[in-house]
Amino acid sequence: MDAALNVPQARYFGSQGLRLHFTDWGNPQAPPLILIHGSLDHSRSWDHVAQALRASFHVVAPDLRGHGESDWATGSSYSQADHVYDLRCLVKSSGFENVTIVGHSMGGMVGLTYAGTFPQEVSRLAVLDGVINFPARKVKPAAVRIAEWVGDLDKFAQRKVHRYPSVADGAERILSRNRRLTREQAERLATHGLKRNADGTFSWKFDPYLRARAPYRLSLEDHVGLWSRIQCPTLLVSGSESFLPDPKTAGVSEHFKQAELVKIAGAGHWVQHDKPDEVLDVLERFLGPVGSLG
Repeated sequence: MDAALNVPQARYFGSQGLRLHFTDWGNPQAPPLILIHGSLDHSRSWDHVAQALRASFHVVAPDLRGHGESDWATGSSYSQADHVYDLRCLVKSSGFENVTIVGHSMGGMVGLTYAGTFPQEVSRLAVLDGVINFPARKVKPAAVRIAEWVGDLDKFAQRKVHRYPSVADGAERILSRNRRLTREQAERLATHGLKRNADGTFSWKFDPYLRARAPYRLSLEDHVGLWSRIQCPTLLVSGSESFLPDPKTAGVSEHFKQAELVKIAGAGHWVQHDKPDEVLDVLERFLGPVGSLG
């Protein structure tokens, strides 16, 4: 394949007055596959997966609002419902039908919510260590959640943005958070995750206010209700060394009509980076022949 064809295109769409970016890997005649990154991440973290699947799918990877090359929201508008609406706008503006969704972490929760809301419009759903809400989880009272949220917003308003001398320094920060990564992986993630400041330093592209956990969230009952509405084959992938509980032991899988559970040995939360080849094998087997989608 021509090397130039391996370079994805930067494209944009609108949602609630925001200009949102997505990475388009081409092959528009093929069935659409949407890759949704997790919190504080970006669309180019999917490059390994996208390059492998682009021959069979029209692969697109959005930068969620407040992330990557997408606009930052104002007024702390980073709820899961907002991300679902943005995904809806991407699907409609692109003319997609019967989409396949692969999401990691928070992106997996967005995919689950979308598939539960529009069950007839998703062909397959794969969630990589992304079932963040589970039956045993204890939810703090509303007053506590709101007080913590107010405190977080005040704190972030006073915080100075961290500046790195170079992209390599940003890569070191990524490596310190996940020692399973290779240096090459960390440098690639940092290259696409950092922006250059006027003084020549680098800062992360994501909005610092994304760290403030919104007090208005879907309840566990809401999530369970959404999971039970999902009609398409669903793959729940977990890492054996993740900080999140196993979906089976946490009582999650019983709420799905047809869910397959896979555990990746030796992987932490970032399963697609920790064990990229193993995850890709699982995804390719799950997605199956393109003609079977729909």
